Amino acid sequence: MMGDVVNLRRARKQKVRETAKSEAQANRLRFGRPSAERKLDETREELEARRLDAHKRSE
Repeated sequence: MMGDVVNLRRARKQKVRETAKSEAQANRLRFGRPSAERKLDETREELEARRLDAHKRSE
């Protein structure tokens, strides 16, 4: 039983394309929003962190 012949150059290039594609998707999520929306999310995250810290028990 012989395995399929794989062209290593094509496999390497395909892997590079897939990583670039996933990185591009992450960048679209990160940079593809208006500044007002980003600030709103940052404010919400800060508020959530403060609320969580306020509920911590001090020992």
